[in-house]
Amino acid sequence: MLPLLRVVEDGADHPVTEVRERIAREMRLTEGDRAELLPSGKQAIFDNRLGWAKTYLDKAGLIMTVKRGVYRLTDDGRRLLAQKPDHVSKQVLLQFDGFRTFIQQRHDDQSTEVAEVVTVADPSATPEETLEESYQAIRKKVEADLLDAVKQASPQFFEKLVVELLVKMGYGGTLEDAGRALAVGRSHDGGIDGIIKEDHLGLDAIYVQAKRWQATVGRPEVQAFAGSLEGERGRKGIFLTTSTFSNEAREFVKRIEKKIVLVDGPQLAGYMFDFGIGVNAVSNFEIKRLDGDYFSEE
Repeated sequence: MLPLLRVVEDGADHPVTEVRERIAREMRLTEGDRAELLPSGKQAIFDNRLGWAKTYLDKAGLIMTVKRGVYRLTDDGRRLLAQKPDHVSKQVLLQFDGFRTFIQQRHDDQSTEVAEVVTVADPSATPEETLEESYQAIRKKVEADLLDAVKQASPQFFEKLVVELLVKMGYGGTLEDAGRALAVGRSHDGGIDGIIKEDHLGLDAIYVQAKRWQATVGRPEVQAFAGSLEGERGRKGIFLTTSTFSNEAREFVKRIEKKIVLVDGPQLAGYMFDFGIGVNAVSNFEIKRLDGDYFSEE
């Protein structure tokens, strides 16, 4: 926030485009630095932080918005700069009534559960960054819980889970079709657990192997699966496991002509999370920002 105050310290009016360029230049940011996105991929980190710096300083009464996209330093901002601070953090801004009111309103709106989950490791992080970091932390915990639950389930339940996941991902046609195909697959030799349609029309077949293992799946098991595809004249396969694959197994599938996708335990849990298998929604947050075009009177 200090760089923004310094850019407008002369008391003149400064358009946001000028402010943005001067801060980037003074901080020696490269084009790559400025293009780096938040984890959501929706906004540049630099623009996000600049926007929140403006909001915090405005709420504290240190800068003011003369008109849309134009900033000016206030008397309080000038007095703060006269103290020659080496940084301006949210802790520094708490000395101003306007900022304290703003922060208190935000915390009053949070539930105890959310407040306990959110931890700010980086004091310079904006609310969007904090929210997304918290989301990723919650997601990782849920994925770990999912994987533990899958490992404790019966082989029959695991088979049902795999069927449901593949159908949710767009494979296998209907649940009935996919379930019947995997059941038929039990009669095959050489490590094929089932055969599903690649799409609803069944234009191609995908062979499935699902292992609820604790030990690492090595090249011999994957090679045996590839050999089974050869015997069935199959070209595509999915090998899922609750454990992991060895480096040799992963290198093997890269070198063969057939297309075999390896899905390990963490990936499986991630797909379950994304496609809503074994989880339910607790909260939904919709992040909104000002629509500047709406207020344009030109």
